[in-house]
Amino acid sequence: VFLHLQLFGTIVWILVASTRVPLPLLQGWVMFVAVTAWFLSIVFLSVFLFGYANRIALNWNQADFIFHGATFVFYFGAFLLQAATTSLHHFPRKFNSTAQERILTGHEYNISIAASIFAFATAVCYGFSTALALRRWRL
Repeated sequence: VFLHLQLFGTIVWILVASTRVPLPLLQGWVMFVAVTAWFLSIVFLSVFLFGYANRIALNWNQADFIFHGATFVFYFGAFLLQAATTSLHHFPRKFNSTAQERILTGHEYNISIAASIFAFATAVCYGFSTALALRRWRL
């Protein structure tokens, strides 16, 4: 599941960064969640790979559940914001302007759709990882 989380999260990060970011408040949060989740997942994996988990007295199953559960909530929210940005495709960029420039061009609209799909896939992976962590924690 970890490889899917990293791969899909990286794709979301790249897709959102490749647009003009017409709505910085919405897509800025999506970028923040994608980058932070990607980085913290790498740190979390490194703790286990390099054996620091044995040196730190912590209930790692509970920490795993809390981390993935919180990340699932944030990523699902990021997916909703990215989908909301995509849905505003037909609105004009400036409401008082006579130019008919839209918020997203056709190419950016397609990129935004892909970013929404991959953000949803990443949220599903984090949800699945949360369920597995809960199962490990309860056992």
